[in-house]
Amino acid sequence: MDGVTIADEGSNVVETTSPKNQDLSSLSLTAGELLSQYGWPLLLVSVLGYLLIQYLSKWRSRQSSSSSAPQTPQDAALVARRQEALEAARRKMQEELDAKAVIFKEKQKQQEEEKRRQKVELWESMKEGKSYKRTAKSPQTTEEASSSSTTVLKPKTDKKPLRSADYNPLSGPGGSSCAWRPGRRGPSSGG
Repeated sequence: MDGVTIADEGSNVVETTSPKNQDLSSLSLTAGELLSQYGWPLLLVSVLGYLLIQYLSKWRSRQSSSSSAPQTPQDAALVARRQEALEAARRKMQEELDAKAVIFKEKQKQQEEEKRRQKVELWESMKEGKSYKRTAKSPQTTEEASSSSTTVLKPKTDKKPLRSADYNPLSGPGGSSCAWRPGRRGPSSGG
């Protein structure tokens, strides 16, 4: 050992001590202080960390096992039935859409035929010398009366202004005779 020997001249006592590493002793003191102050929170955090790691490892193993597991024949049959049902629903929706398109085209053709017929009637009446306005209005009024139309014409209302044109909100309700006027600007008079 590389110890230090201390000898006293008057006595026969010799002390031998081994050198201590000062770095480790300060580290152990610091660790002891930390544990004494934050022991319980450190223990709690370490336990929660351990439990979290265990949970994540189990979850990861379940995910990898479920993704690598082959599908059973029952699952394949279930998937096939779902796809067939989905395809049947798509066909049904497409048929409904096609039927609506046919109905819409028929309505469009009827409207075009009606417009063409009205133009022919208008042309015929103009050849006979009848008035354009009277002829144009009469077929529409008979059409509107005979068919059940969902559009309702709103009567025109006369919109009058709420206030007169010379209304000023700053002048107050009494008119211009008792209006407030600001004082004169400039230096005060009087001396």
